[in-house]
Amino acid sequence: MRGALGGPRLLLRRLREVMAEPVNAQARLDRIVIHIAANMVAEVCSVYVARSDGKLELYATEGLNREAVHLTTMTTGEGLVGLIAEKAEPLALADAQAHPAFSYRPETGEEIYQSFLGVPILRGGNTLGVLVVQNRARRTYSEEEVEALQTTAMLLAEMIASGELQSLAQPGQSFSLQKPMALRGSPLSEGVGLGHVVLHEPRIVVKQLVAEDPAAELRRLEQSIQAMREQIDQLVARGDRYGMGEHRDVLETVRMFANDRGWLRRLREALESGLTAEAAVERVQNDARAKLQRQTDPYLRERLHDLDDLANRLLRQLTGQGTAHGGVLPANAILVARNMGPAALLEYDRANLRGLVLEDGGPTSHVAIIARALGVPAIGEVPNVTDLVETGDAIIVDGGSGEVQLRPPADVEAAYGEKARLRARRQEQYHKLRDVPTVTRDGVEIGLHMNAGLLIDCQHASEVGAKSIGLFRTELQFMVAPSFPRLSEQYNLYRKVIDAAEGRMVTFRTLDIGSDKVLPYMAKMEEENPALGWRAIRIGLDRPGLLRMQLRAILRAGAGREMRVMFPMVANTTEFLQARAVAERELEFLRRHGYELPTDLKLGVMVEVPSLLWQLDEICAAADFLSVGSNDLTQYLFAADRDNKRVSARYDTLAPANLRALRSIVEAGDRYGKPVNLCGEMGGRPLEAIALAVIGYRGLSMTPSAIGPVKAALRAVDLGATRDFLLPLIENPGDRLSLRQELQAFVEPRCVPL
Repeated sequence: MRGALGGPRLLLRRLREVMAEPVNAQARLDRIVIHIAANMVAEVCSVYVARSDGKLELYATEGLNREAVHLTTMTTGEGLVGLIAEKAEPLALADAQAHPAFSYRPETGEEIYQSFLGVPILRGGNTLGVLVVQNRARRTYSEEEVEALQTTAMLLAEMIASGELQSLAQPGQSFSLQKPMALRGSPLSEGVGLGHVVLHEPRIVVKQLVAEDPAAELRRLEQSIQAMREQIDQLVARGDRYGMGEHRDVLETVRMFANDRGWLRRLREALESGLTAEAAVERVQNDARAKLQRQTDPYLRERLHDLDDLANRLLRQLTGQGTAHGGVLPANAILVARNMGPAALLEYDRANLRGLVLEDGGPTSHVAIIARALGVPAIGEVPNVTDLVETGDAIIVDGGSGEVQLRPPADVEAAYGEKARLRARRQEQYHKLRDVPTVTRDGVEIGLHMNAGLLIDCQHASEVGAKSIGLFRTELQFMVAPSFPRLSEQYNLYRKVIDAAEGRMVTFRTLDIGSDKVLPYMAKMEEENPALGWRAIRIGLDRPGLLRMQLRAILRAGAGREMRVMFPMVANTTEFLQARAVAERELEFLRRHGYELPTDLKLGVMVEVPSLLWQLDEICAAADFLSVGSNDLTQYLFAADRDNKRVSARYDTLAPANLRALRSIVEAGDRYGKPVNLCGEMGGRPLEAIALAVIGYRGLSMTPSAIGPVKAALRAVDLGATRDFLLPLIENPGDRLSLRQELQAFVEPRCVPL
């Protein structure tokens, strides 16, 4: 490099000293450009900062007309500076004015300068501005000079991101890093949360940029790369136990990047420019992010996650920092993460948690179930959200619509604040209905029950006035535990659940694992179609020791009380009879060993496999009660995965075929005098709840937050009149694929808005 003052390391030290001086932001920035110009032997050094309106504003210059500072602006893509911001790549020209993108700005006086070198100021792959040097004579800038200017730009990125320059912004202006953004994802848990971003896995902060001993930094980097490779090799070897699959492919991709010669060469080149090992990793990753974020190919953009994973692994090796998360949160915290397991969410202090935003995670993911149980507004499948936020950013989460407002303007924040207050007022109105029975206007009583899966859920039963816990998902205890829960642990949980229900009946569903519900300590079975594979009661019957242990814990916990237990994913009556026989053997075991037994035990079946629709007489004769799992039953009826956006719209829960199937179940229960409840999401929606009451359901189980709206709707409807309207349409729907619009149009004028 041609630097007159000793190269990039000396320049970085001088700039660090300038940044520590007790001067205002403009004076600091003015001194920085003077030092850079001197070190680069350039007549001009200028800093342009990207504003939230998409324009690049001249913030400081040495060599150009200083009166142009804060007056000269250009849009992204305009001129050489705008081109660098758009492409996020350096640009070095010996004859700048001959370039087709050159844009002449007379107020700057730059027409006398021939050569031009500009680099983007990057942070997390996002362009925060552009750093430029210029010379009067034609000059070919070396690769070392480009590297040096890129390294210097890292310091400016730190200064911009800190917010120090905000005091220099024009009224009403802010930086691109603070630009408001409206994002959209998939609703996971209802509610509106206003707060500030807390990253689940905080970015590792690189505090030391300048290397004191380059040779030592190279040794540190190579040692950490070797340790990281060994760690990845161990993960791949461990993954071999689970066979081939997506998890193995991901690890193999990361291992491939860890051995990529081009990546390693770029790291060493960054070190040679005077950076520490940590700063070199950050610098290379910034460049990679900037390029990949601008790709339109989804495959190439997906590689960004792999590179992020690799860079974070290497930074953790270098710094010794772990993935610190969990525990106490600041007030009004909105957690943001790429993905998160259910146990990780439960580690956080609930008191200050106002929302959750994930890049991955659909409505039926484990963490979504936990978020609903905790009553935390949550949104999943928000593309690249972790790349777009900074810790402390203002953020709004609308779990009903799936909208995320990042750094919202005041009017948007006020609108959502009013929406949150309106929702709170509605919840207060629903709370007033807590102890009021759910009776329709023409006197038909409907029992509203609550779905639960954690001990914390059970406190909601009295808060919302649920008649009972109509479904307790026992698998959640297994999913959040680090190892298979022992008999005593299962017993303790079930006993506490029964006590927390305060006299209400609890219906325990036996372990429903498999498909997407994989226990972290069990080998994952690779299946072509896991939703139709080895899961739920199939595992229980094939591994009877597991089923026996769980039933023994449940029956012991129910000593001296009435008990209800149901078996999931039953496809034929024989499976239910086999499961019933296991339960009866456990009762006999407890009796022989002197344990107190439940005073009354009812064994039921989950109707969620369509084959049971043609065995209703047999299953009603064998079971004590039926519980309809409408989520699985409906998607299996239509052979359409409810989580697959391409096909989920191909059916409607209010389709005539679905309503006919559901009516056949409740009619069979009536013939045999067996209670029939429904515990799927369908029962928690007011319009669907009315339709279910019309076809004969008198028991619905749902999330706690749904009980208030459903109760209000059922109390406002005349069920007889609605039955007279809807049943003929179910029998003769014509070419209607759904009865939703017709039912909505009939009900709305006659009862409360839905």
